[in-house]
Amino acid sequence: MRKLILFLFLILALPTQMILACEVCKQNQPKPLQNITHGAGPQSDWDFAIIIVGIVIVSFTLFYSLKFLIKPGEKHPGHIKNIVVDERY
Repeated sequence: MRKLILFLFLILALPTQMILACEVCKQNQPKPLQNITHGAGPQSDWDFAIIIVGIVIVSFTLFYSLKFLIKPGEKHPGHIKNIVVDERY
């Protein structure tokens, strides 16, 4: 809990220049990304498609990894995980 409070304090203490895009970068970005990122904006529509596909893949991966971590659902006694869990070996 202390680490979370320290992290939030440090984020709130940062100047807005470090968090938000500068004026030049703000003008070079398309409307949805203005005031968010620095540097050159997307060069074509394919850049947006690549980003969207990446977000979808990461979202599915995060969902299923959390789902199987929290409730794996494997009850079969011959499952390989039981080699580690079983105390006879």
